[in-house]
Amino acid sequence: MTVLPPHSGTARSNPHLTLLQERLAALNASELDIQDESHLHAGHAGNPGGASHFRATIVAECFSNRPMVAQHRLVYDLVRDLIPHPIHALALTTRAPSKGNS
Repeated sequence: MTVLPPHSGTARSNPHLTLLQERLAALNASELDIQDESHLHAGHAGNPGGASHFRATIVAECFSNRPMVAQHRLVYDLVRDLIPHPIHALALTTRAPSKGNS
């Protein structure tokens, strides 16, 4: 699995990022890019109390022959207990390795 370095608008480390990476490891992704967008939501109703916002791109063989909704369901099943707190939002881009970069 290739884990790309997370992008963040802040210098501080987000412990929820590590938790999310640990949970998503179950997908055996060939590519996992998680961006911490929490800083973009300061003052947002989901931000108080430290709830995090993430955007993830995941390329995994387990997504093969599954429609996008089923791919997203696989991901959300792994993190269901983390939403809405400590993770308030998780935007997903998912695909199977055979689908290329489109």
